[in-house]
Amino acid sequence: MPATLGLSTDELLSTTRAVRRRLDLDRPVPLDVVRECVDLALQAPSGSNLEPWCFVVVSDPVKRMAIAEIYRKAFAIYRDLPFAADKITKEDAARDAAQQRVMASVEYLAEHLHEVPMLVVPCVSTWDPGPMERLMSAAMFGSVIPAVWSFCLAARSRGLGTAWTTLHLMFEAEVAQVLDIPVDAVRQVGLLPVAYTQGERFRPAMRRSVDHALHLDGFDPSRAPSAPPS
Repeated sequence: MPATLGLSTDELLSTTRAVRRRLDLDRPVPLDVVRECVDLALQAPSGSNLEPWCFVVVSDPVKRMAIAEIYRKAFAIYRDLPFAADKITKEDAARDAAQQRVMASVEYLAEHLHEVPMLVVPCVSTWDPGPMERLMSAAMFGSVIPAVWSFCLAARSRGLGTAWTTLHLMFEAEVAQVLDIPVDAVRQVGLLPVAYTQGERFRPAMRRSVDHALHLDGFDPSRAPSAPPS
């Protein structure tokens, strides 16, 4: 049996965080442990049982450096966008301070991404959605997202930290070239740094109350979710 932290289901779900600063950049990650996480991710539900996804695991330092340079190029654009983490306000001092910490950790990851021992790029096969574009797009992402989140949960249970990042998708074709991904047939949906964490204890994040997020028997416009700044 794999070595796990013995977290309860609720602990696992409430403490699987986006880990950036607390990634242990010096401790190697065995490929066998990543394989266990992928194996569990394969059990995620999949629309029509199609299983249209795969995980490209990157351990080669030259390729990690190439991807990190692309990521840093994307971060330089992101930091000036209106929806960058530090520009989003929550009208609450504690949560606004948290936004500043998030941005600092994103910048830290951009600076150190090449040092992370494993990078994982989840991908999904693409197809022509035809006249049912919204349905087919929802089905595609509704298949791959559960698999990737299962990977993150499995990693957390084994003492590994992850962060689901997407900035590199500004230059998806360049990363595809590094990893020999056929851009006309396979779409990248994220980039996950994977490393053991510095310390194993994580707290639940500050979030809206369930009373604000739960709409019973219909949508309440007074509690509509926030849209990103444009």
